[in-house]
Amino acid sequence: MSRKDQWLLPEGIEEVLPPEAWRLECARRELLDLFARWGYALIMPPLIEYLESLLTGTGNDLDLQTFKVTDQMSGRMMGVRADMTPQAARIDAHPLRRDAPTRLCYMGTVLHTRSDGFGSTRSPLQVGAELFGHAGIESDVEILMLLLESLALLEIPDVHVNLGHVGIFRGLARDAGLNTAQESELFDALQRKAAAEIDEMLEHSVSDTGQRERLASLVRLNGGWDVLYGAREVLDGAGPEVIHALENLRAIADRLQQRAGDVQLDFDLAELRGYRYQTGVVFAVFVPGCGQEIARGGRYDAIGEVFGRARPATGFSTDLKTLMDLSPRDFDGRPGAIFAPAGGNGRLEEAVAALRSQGERVVSALPGQAGAAHDMGCDRQLVREAGAWVVTPVD
Repeated sequence: MSRKDQWLLPEGIEEVLPPEAWRLECARRELLDLFARWGYALIMPPLIEYLESLLTGTGNDLDLQTFKVTDQMSGRMMGVRADMTPQAARIDAHPLRRDAPTRLCYMGTVLHTRSDGFGSTRSPLQVGAELFGHAGIESDVEILMLLLESLALLEIPDVHVNLGHVGIFRGLARDAGLNTAQESELFDALQRKAAAEIDEMLEHSVSDTGQRERLASLVRLNGGWDVLYGAREVLDGAGPEVIHALENLRAIADRLQQRAGDVQLDFDLAELRGYRYQTGVVFAVFVPGCGQEIARGGRYDAIGEVFGRARPATGFSTDLKTLMDLSPRDFDGRPGAIFAPAGGNGRLEEAVAALRSQGERVVSALPGQAGAAHDMGCDRQLVREAGAWVVTPVD
């Protein structure tokens, strides 16, 4: 790298500059206050920890996204966190070890080896909430409602919630007797909505016509409420695991519609985000004009098993940077700054201190500096009138 390029950042790594950094910080504070009002306790997991903890139960996708380094003190492999959800599960399982439901929230930078679905960044500011210790639909609905209220706080318009359930595909795959390789191949084709490829694959791997048709139907079961109403008929003949998953999805959707009547709900029974570790309902949030989901989540009851406590768990996460790109809110409702002259006496210092104690922003000039009040972002200034320091508009 030449000397003139030494200021460049790696691709997908960005910094946040004024005034956007302050806007982001104000939003962060309001979101954490919202989580606290819902009873979610803030955790601050470490940026780096042993790789086994970071990747537990999350499958290959997170492994590929994680930067790895060797700990010079222990010789063990460590990872820079790419997702804070496993860290929350570890904290629930060991440092806290509660029997009652535990609500945790977090916000911090994660690092990805590659850009992911949240946009071009490799360093999202991940914000999320997790609810451990309850297996009922009430906890799933609570997490979804908290996510929707978070988006409403940021005034993000035209929110669409896409719901699915990994238990439907998983149950159908078991009914059909698919082995691990076949299930993985079918999973990949479903994510690409490759209908012709799915039909050909099932023709060779599933002999039972009904099982084959039910699996092939998943790629078409996406849309509005009519999809959910019709799925029971389309999947008729499936095993109890599939029917239970479908009823669970229907119950969650009904309850969510009751509590957030104006939310747009869509359904996709081939939606398998996080399939390797999700165990129940999965969801993603979309807004018009944004090709990728802006938030995601679901139920992941098995993630804590490696820690010795496979408690029921559900949660969501998102990238605050992405949300703020979509949010029309200003957030910084403070007035402009006041410019104070350099080299003042004790009276000036007292006036500056008094203004700051009232919540005003006061920028003190430095002797010999370049730039005046407007250059320093100030719309008012301190001037001496009749022996007193008063605030006047900047001409």
